[in-house]
Amino acid sequence: MDYKKIDKMRFSILTCSILSLLAFSCSRKAAGPTVLKTADFEKHVKYFNTMEDENKVNAIPDSESWNWMKSNIPLFDCPQENFREIYYYRWWSFRKHIHQTPQGFVFTEFIVDRNYADKYNMISCALGHHIYEGRWLHDQRYLNDYVHVWFRGNEGGRMKKLLNFSSWTADALYNRYKVNQDKGFLTNMLPDLQSEYAQWEKDRKTETGLFWQTDVKDGMEESLSGGRREQNARPTINSYMYGNAKAIAAISELAGDGANQAVYMAKADTIKSLIINKLWNPEHAFFETVKKRGNGEFAQVREAIGYIPWYFDLAEPDKDVAWEQVSDPKGFAAPYGLTTAERRHPEFRSHGCCQCEWDGAVWPFATAQTLTAMANRMNLSESKHLTDTTYFRQLERYVESQYHRGRPYIGEYLDETTGYWLKGDQERSRYYNHSTFNDLIITGLVGLRPRADDIIEVNPLLPAGKWDWFCLDNVLYHGNILTIVWDKDGTRYKKGVGLTVFVNGKKVGSVPTLERLAIAYNK
Repeated sequence: MDYKKIDKMRFSILTCSILSLLAFSCSRKAAGPTVLKTADFEKHVKYFNTMEDENKVNAIPDSESWNWMKSNIPLFDCPQENFREIYYYRWWSFRKHIHQTPQGFVFTEFIVDRNYADKYNMISCALGHHIYEGRWLHDQRYLNDYVHVWFRGNEGGRMKKLLNFSSWTADALYNRYKVNQDKGFLTNMLPDLQSEYAQWEKDRKTETGLFWQTDVKDGMEESLSGGRREQNARPTINSYMYGNAKAIAAISELAGDGANQAVYMAKADTIKSLIINKLWNPEHAFFETVKKRGNGEFAQVREAIGYIPWYFDLAEPDKDVAWEQVSDPKGFAAPYGLTTAERRHPEFRSHGCCQCEWDGAVWPFATAQTLTAMANRMNLSESKHLTDTTYFRQLERYVESQYHRGRPYIGEYLDETTGYWLKGDQERSRYYNHSTFNDLIITGLVGLRPRADDIIEVNPLLPAGKWDWFCLDNVLYHGNILTIVWDKDGTRYKKGVGLTVFVNGKKVGSVPTLERLAIAYNK
């Protein structure tokens, strides 16, 4: 963030009072939920526990799920019941994937065992999603163990299948650091992350400087832009490598290694230039796959992966025209969410139903990436192609899609027009841990923007007049308990009018309307 632009971006910078500074020195044990009552949300978990069978028990059984959630998750309240229900359902289902192994805790992708998984039923495809979502848990040993098992669980080295899928792990870990401030863990991982980066350079970097990948190794089988064995330069892996290089540079700075920081910033700058100059198709005004490892022609199809550059703040404002496609029914806008390929394409949904095709059906994996990218873009500066109404409507469709047979459900992928989960009757699909949701509520809708510095930034992407109130409470952030309250007239929570932030129960700043709020403080 360029702090010289703060006034132009209409930040409300508030200097903490002496009392506010004292609040930040309070211990975590002295704080808890400031506004919400934990017991008010137990009803959701009681329902989840009884709505279907417990097909497999991992580290925390259903009977202990509420006790675990009380100790670990931020609380969320809003006037729209389906948002609230799916928020708690996603934490409840996320908990199901915590598996205790002889080497520590890990997260699984499928509840049931898969024969192509690594040891402990681990699959690395959604590792970045797991870290982004799990960074909000109060007990971070789950992620600490998980990351260590992946990188050091094979007699001190990487698990055999860590590199089976493209990865944005370094980026995810640095963004986790913005929440928990665990500098020691992050800098200790630096050699592992550099080694992983070097292996991708060895295996996937082409003479053009771009990186190539097959659809399967991107976790996106049977796309319109390639195939299971086609080696193409895709916006996915190239954006991931940019994000990872930028993250490794930042971690190197934390470690006091200026020389290494400069090396990786140079790598990031080079990849950024290549993506902008080689993967942007001016004819379609979109980032697209280039065939034959980047030596061929554009694949001539807009796909959701074209939004991934914004996930890492890579694209410049002159590329914003691409976002028009999220609201275009001929583009990605469908009744039950954002499709993975543009609907106008003649081969849309042509690869056969229910075979894991990424030729148009809605995948939560891609939806989460696109919504994160959208929120990132909206937080940089104003854009005539995106509004909070756009964000909210797509997030709302994401919420609405997470039901099956009238009950909360998260699976692999769904029909874009009927909302039917295409593997919804298969046991493998239930509780599919392949996307984020609660991170989108926290960082997008409520708008807590994690930062490495000493500013609490909140920018809700909620349209004016949509909700008169919401509250995000019990958020463990920078070692303190954060509470964010929106109360239009002050009658719901009786903590004041407008948007208010509390730290360890002490009010540190507020504004009367839904707008960006930034609060300067000293640790």
